[in-house]
Amino acid sequence: MSRDKKPSRPLAGADTQNESGETAMHDTAPPLRRGCRTALRLLLLYCLCLAPTLVRAESGEDIIRRVEDNLNGESAFLQLTMVVQTKRSKRTMKMESWSVGTEKSFIRITYPGKDKGITFLKIDNAMWQYVPRIEKTIKIPASMMLQSWMGSDFTNDDLVRESSISEDYLAELQGEDETGYLVDLHAREEAPVVWSRIRMHVSRDHYLPTTVRYYDEEDNLVRILEYLEVRRYGERFYPSRWLMLPQSPDKAGHQTEVIIDQAVFDEEIDEAYFSKRALKRFSS
Repeated sequence: MSRDKKPSRPLAGADTQNESGETAMHDTAPPLRRGCRTALRLLLLYCLCLAPTLVRAESGEDIIRRVEDNLNGESAFLQLTMVVQTKRSKRTMKMESWSVGTEKSFIRITYPGKDKGITFLKIDNAMWQYVPRIEKTIKIPASMMLQSWMGSDFTNDDLVRESSISEDYLAELQGEDETGYLVDLHAREEAPVVWSRIRMHVSRDHYLPTTVRYYDEEDNLVRILEYLEVRRYGERFYPSRWLMLPQSPDKAGHQTEVIIDQAVFDEEIDEAYFSKRALKRFSS
C-alpha cells in the first residue's frame, strides 16, 4: 500500500498559490534580519523629520540681524504720540519722523505748542537739535548723550544708537521655545556704549523684540523696554506701542509710552531732510 506524500515546504523565496489561485511571495528572511531592516527604516524616518529643524537652527547673531532689518527697513515715515508719565504729572507730545536705512533720521515735534517746531537730525553717530524759540541749532555733545530726550525716559543715545546693536554687541542665543528666542548681548571691547549687557526676547513669528532689558556695568537692571501690539503696515509687521519702564528706585512710577499713529515703510524719502539746513527749513 502506498503512503500519502506529505506536502513539501516551499523553498526560500519561492512563490506559492493560495486557495484562490493567487501567487504569494514568502518572506523567508530570519526574524533578526527583518527586525534590523525595520529599525533602519525608523531611524531614516526620524532623520528626515529632524532635518528641517537642523536647517532652521540660527545663531544669536542671525536673530539680531533679522530683528534690526524688521525694525528699520530701507526707509520709514512715522507719526508718533509720546506719553510721558511721572509720579506727579503726565504730558503728551506728537511728532513726525523720517529715516533712511540706519544712518539718517529727522524728527519734528508737532505738539504741544510750546515745543512745536523743535527738530532733530541724526547722521550716523552725530546729532543736532534746532530750537525755533531761540532760532539756534545745537550739536548735542557726547557728554549729553545720556540725558533725557525731551523729558522722556528715552535718552539722546537711544536715538543715535538705536540701530547699532549688531555692531556694538556680541549676541549669544540663550534659549528658545515655541514662542521665540532669548538672546544675550554683551558689549564688544572698545564699543562706545552705555549698557554692558542687553537681554532681548524675540518673537518667533515676526522676528521682532517683545521685551528688552538693559543692564549697567555692575549688571544691575536699569530699565525695561516692551514692544506691544504688533500690527501690519503695508507688507511689514511692526509693534504699534513701545513702553519704557525705568527700574531705578528714584524713577518708581515713571514710564514713557510711544504709540505709532501712522507708519509707511520702504518708500522713497526726500534726501533734503538729512542736512543741517533742514533743521530750520522743515521746522514749520
